[in-house]
Amino acid sequence: MFGKLSSYSSAQTLGFFHLSPTVLDMQGLRRILTAFTLAICLSSPGKAQQQCTNGFDLDRASGQCLDIDECRTIPEACRGDMVCVNQNGGYLCVPRTNPVYRSPYLSPYSNVYPPPPAPGPVPNYPTATRPLICRFGFQLDENNQCADVDECASDSHQCNPTQICINTEGGYTCSCTEGYWLLEGQCLDIDECRYGYCQQLCANVPGSYSCTCNPGFTLNDDGRSCQDVNECTNENPCTQTCVNTYGSFLCRCEPGYELEADGVNCSDMDECSFSEFLCQHECVNGPGSYYCTCPSGYNLLDDSRSCQDINECEIRNFTCTSQQTCFNIPGEYKCLDPVRCEEPYLQINENRCMCPAENPGCRDQPFTILYRVMDMVSGRSVPSDIFQMQATTRYPGAYYIFQIKSGNEGREFYMRQTGPISATLVMTRPVKGPRTIELDLEMITVNTVINFRGSSVIRLRIFVSQYSF
Repeated sequence: MFGKLSSYSSAQTLGFFHLSPTVLDMQGLRRILTAFTLAICLSSPGKAQQQCTNGFDLDRASGQCLDIDECRTIPEACRGDMVCVNQNGGYLCVPRTNPVYRSPYLSPYSNVYPPPPAPGPVPNYPTATRPLICRFGFQLDENNQCADVDECASDSHQCNPTQICINTEGGYTCSCTEGYWLLEGQCLDIDECRYGYCQQLCANVPGSYSCTCNPGFTLNDDGRSCQDVNECTNENPCTQTCVNTYGSFLCRCEPGYELEADGVNCSDMDECSFSEFLCQHECVNGPGSYYCTCPSGYNLLDDSRSCQDINECEIRNFTCTSQQTCFNIPGEYKCLDPVRCEEPYLQINENRCMCPAENPGCRDQPFTILYRVMDMVSGRSVPSDIFQMQATTRYPGAYYIFQIKSGNEGREFYMRQTGPISATLVMTRPVKGPRTIELDLEMITVNTVINFRGSSVIRLRIFVSQYSF
């Protein structure tokens, strides 16, 4: 088998020339070689697309018909001891041991086969050569190989100035950097903040964005989400108690302290200034609290606010003489001297004096004087009934008149008759202590039957304490 004309048909369907080398003449060989080396590119005028004959393929970039190398594209194009030699529009299968055709057609493989037998004249046949044409996007390099053209490096691309050029094999691609998107050939910045990229605060910048957090939060490692800062664990910003909240903190003060206007510091609360009723006597403010005190002569009760009078006479904590009588009043005591009746009165008992009727000096004097003592707190509310007076004996046809004979210069008291033989001393104005008031309360007896008029007096001494308790 010597050669075949078709480049795309498989080896099983090719028609082979069966020629013996002994009968092959030079003229026949030239005709065969001429048939193999001719390539006709047919184009049909009037058709929209050019067509190539078998053995050629249309290069769309250049519009030319380029030879197909069947020796590379067809597996086992030549079998047995035959060697494939590509030709324009086809290929040849030549025997490896044929010296006649090695020289003109197998020069590229001269280092593969053994040297031709000597000596003999070698016919000078023309060799078939074809120019190497690279496809679009490639060019011949110094090694006569097709190498990719880097349009981006050579600045031969058509990308917009806002785009970036990315070289590809045989071409290039125009794209946008991260943070931009392509719209009508322009790279426009993507506003990531519109899409909620950040959990809290977002600032858009050309080609990117930046996330920040509100005060009281810190940015997580993902650069997008925020985490609450526990201000109380790092360094307590409060002078007393710190309470962490979401995004902030609150300062709390211990009982007895109040938060200042800065929301951080605590100052002592003056509880005594809130109300005058915290303590019965005196409120003393202290750091974070307060306490009540009582004046001398009083004890503080278990409620820690009320004061109770100390009865010095009862516990015998007084300085009265043996002749005197200890009389307790709120907060103190008085040493009372014994009653001494003045002339013309005679002493009936320890607190009563009587003026005898047979004594001419008693004619215009009260028949009896009864000495009584009482105590009263300062500022007692009015009107207030403080003392009751009544006759011990009732005579037929007699009636009684009650009045304040002396000691009521300030008109703080008056007598209100409550019955035929009784009356009550009423305080009408508050009396402030400490003070001692002495009133003569007179009961006048009038008897029209025997034409009698007489009187008796209660000499009432009122000790008004200094305090209202």
